[in-house]
Amino acid sequence: MINTVLFDLDGTIIDTNELIISSFIHVMGKNFPGQPYAREQIIPYMGMTLEHQLQTFSGRQEVEDLVADYREFNYAHHDSMVAEFPRVHEVISTLHAEGIRLGVVTTKIRPTTLRALEMFKLKQYMDVIVTVQDVEHPKPHPEPVLTAIEQLGTDPACTVMVGDSPADIKSAKAAGVLAAGVAWSLKGEEELRKYEPDVILQDMTDLYSLLGWESKLR
Repeated sequence: MINTVLFDLDGTIIDTNELIISSFIHVMGKNFPGQPYAREQIIPYMGMTLEHQLQTFSGRQEVEDLVADYREFNYAHHDSMVAEFPRVHEVISTLHAEGIRLGVVTTKIRPTTLRALEMFKLKQYMDVIVTVQDVEHPKPHPEPVLTAIEQLGTDPACTVMVGDSPADIKSAKAAGVLAAGVAWSLKGEEELRKYEPDVILQDMTDLYSLLGWESKLR
């Protein structure tokens, strides 16, 4: 029986999609004006670490200056460009009230993770928050999910990881937990299915069925 639900942040419970895409387009336009990047080139890499994405886009290994430019733009536009996905607060607050252990496992750094969770009043429900700064190997490696499980003292067999990217699904499966993809992923449901998640959530309330709470859907 599932007693623990872990969530990715960006693109899963918080809609930061346009903020992320705009931040990358800004950085590339500023630093590589002859190499414009379109959103279609950026979306496939969303879910990986910021450094990995900028290394891929720039062709450089050293990207500290690009990271700084990205974060400056991202911080400045954060609050005006992010939103909560439908029914996220409703479902998460219900899971918490019913005693389900909850956590966030993300490739974001801690300050921006907390900023988003606090902005939408979700931090109060999280029993664990694992960011890219808390692990040696980020998703798709299993370490972030296993770190959350260890901190919670829970059982992988009773845990589900919910995410919008292949990195989330790979990390979950490697950690031995149920992998749930979300149909609202910018990558598309068809793309996520290539990585064989255990389930695809069409709506946040699908978690109720996964937990055997069909009565919550009435």
